Amino acid sequence: MGLTNIRLGDYIERSTKNNKDLKYGSDLIAGVSSQGVFTIPKGNIDGVNLKPYKIVENGAFVYNPTRLELGSIAYRTEGLCIVSHLYMIFYLTDKGKKIINPIWLYIYFRRAEFCREVTFRNFGSQRPEFNFNDICDIVIPLPDIEIQKKYVNVYNAMLKNQKNYENGLEDLKLVCDAYIDKLKHLKEKVPIGEFVVQIDNRNKEKLSYSFKGLSMDNYFIDSIADSNGLNFSNYKIVEPSEYGAVLMKVGRDGRLTIARNDSKESYLISPAYYTFKTVGIDSDYFMANVNRLEFERRGWFSCDTSARGSLSWGEFLDLPIPNASKKEQSIIAELHKVFILRTEINEKLKAQIKDICPILIKGSIEEAKKTKEA
Repeated sequence: MGLTNIRLGDYIERSTKNNKDLKYGSDLIAGVSSQGVFTIPKGNIDGVNLKPYKIVENGAFVYNPTRLELGSIAYRTEGLCIVSHLYMIFYLTDKGKKIINPIWLYIYFRRAEFCREVTFRNFGSQRPEFNFNDICDIVIPLPDIEIQKKYVNVYNAMLKNQKNYENGLEDLKLVCDAYIDKLKHLKEKVPIGEFVVQIDNRNKEKLSYSFKGLSMDNYFIDSIADSNGLNFSNYKIVEPSEYGAVLMKVGRDGRLTIARNDSKESYLISPAYYTFKTVGIDSDYFMANVNRLEFERRGWFSCDTSARGSLSWGEFLDLPIPNASKKEQSIIAELHKVFILRTEINEKLKAQIKDICPILIKGSIEEAKKTKEA
């Protein structure tokens, strides 16, 4: 066959099967990130109506129609889950399975070129939304399925290596958490307020620091807020080794977001966030404690009953951690440092996998062209 241009819609079928019988619970809810993977929702899902949620089974492609240009499309291989009714779900038809390797198609979607095509097709729309008809109209240069498999094998080998590394990362996190759990039962607990000093350093001189937000995974990220017209003189400065905390939506998100500035530059963050430094405690020991799910649950329990579920500064300072000795702190601190380092390496491995997607697709297409010419 060599290389053939196909209209994707001729080989896929949409699924709208939902959870109307409430057969599946909130433990099966998943979302799709811009990294092209399924994620566990981080917000508070108490009281959410699960009937309209769509059922996803292995072999499904799931994407967010309003964020597809950012790469929010994933391929399901981890078993059944349910996703928001706003998501689009489709499967390869029996006809499609004969000529399209689903992982090859997923690699095709993971390229920046595909995201640019989505953006181009959405151009001029008041509310860009890439619906099922739009994705059906995509024309794909398709190599022979045997050529597809060859390049999928390369992708799978890299993915397996990254997953093995990630599994070791999870084991390291378990060791760190287990040590802290042991200390909980051996040591008295002390409120973090004994080690926290609030800072309120405003950007009155209007210096051009990097404008940052806080990820729910507890690190600083480039802010996604529109900075046009903002008066940064009231924004808070976070110096290296200082912390930022988001306390105004703990109840809504079910998360307590705390990040440390591990860079050598100063950041600007929203005046609605808190900034502080720690004294009399190993900073890595502190971070290992406050980034635990258990600590976040305590924060969630202590927040108010407003729509967002805010945690007051005073309640935050009252949250407890084990009062460990310097030696015990240093052991956990070293584990935490290694965990952070390996997390960064893991993220680089993920980036390499994404970066190789366009290379694999280009290679498969060029090989198919040569086969066709021959």
